[in-house]
Amino acid sequence: MAVLDARPSRATGRVVGSWRAAWLRVEAHWTWYRRYWRSSLYSSGLQPVFFLAAMGIGFGSQVEPGPATGGLSYVHYVAPALLVAGAVQNAVGEASWPVLSGFKWQKDYLAVTATPVTPGQVLGGQLIWVALRLLIAGAVYALIAVLFAAWLNAGALLVVPVGVLTGVACAAPVMAIAATSFDEGQRFTAMFRFVVMPMVLFAGTFFPIEQIPVAVRWLAWISPLWHGTELARGVTLGGLDLLPALGHLAFLLAVFGASTAAARHYFYRRLVV
Repeated sequence: MAVLDARPSRATGRVVGSWRAAWLRVEAHWTWYRRYWRSSLYSSGLQPVFFLAAMGIGFGSQVEPGPATGGLSYVHYVAPALLVAGAVQNAVGEASWPVLSGFKWQKDYLAVTATPVTPGQVLGGQLIWVALRLLIAGAVYALIAVLFAAWLNAGALLVVPVGVLTGVACAAPVMAIAATSFDEGQRFTAMFRFVVMPMVLFAGTFFPIEQIPVAVRWLAWISPLWHGTELARGVTLGGLDLLPALGHLAFLLAVFGASTAAARHYFYRRLVV
């Protein structure tokens, strides 16, 4: 007769560190993306380029250099702003329905947090993935924009990280909203229609906000896109002093930090039973 071993069994797995767990989520996203990247090529990389061609060269050919553009051609004026605006749109898109799907439809967040991976690490992995997507899309845009002679100097290399920072500063609050959403995502449709698109149109992307009535100009001042656009133009076109640049950077970091803390709270509240 076999003798049963009464010794307690040992788990053969091991708990990974916080950063490693977050990067495992990034690896999962990358596994999917390298197979289906063509489906997102237009929205993530080519759409801002088409805007640059249409607004910077098409419409821009009718805009004479003047005080509004800092004496520069319109393509030089609008190129850095379009990179940042594209980053914001891509970031909000990645932080809305895909995150809600992790909770509601595919429910992969529930499966992942059934392992030692925590909701905070899931959030961290999602934010890292969004940042990587924005980095790739920004690099593609920056390279193609060279063909349009859209950059004046090597400061264009700093426009990409500015776009990434602005994008994740917008993605974090949207992730917090997604973690509190139990509908079919109708609020995201309203968000794109009444927040994102007006922000792109009226937060300094195509013209200086000084042309907006003073009574509503504060709406541009509180938008992350305006701060990111000012930084992007400053690093490639010049004209931005140190203190204003630090102020724009501090605003973006504050929005990102506060929103990430809120998103982490709501991720835990929804995923920890």
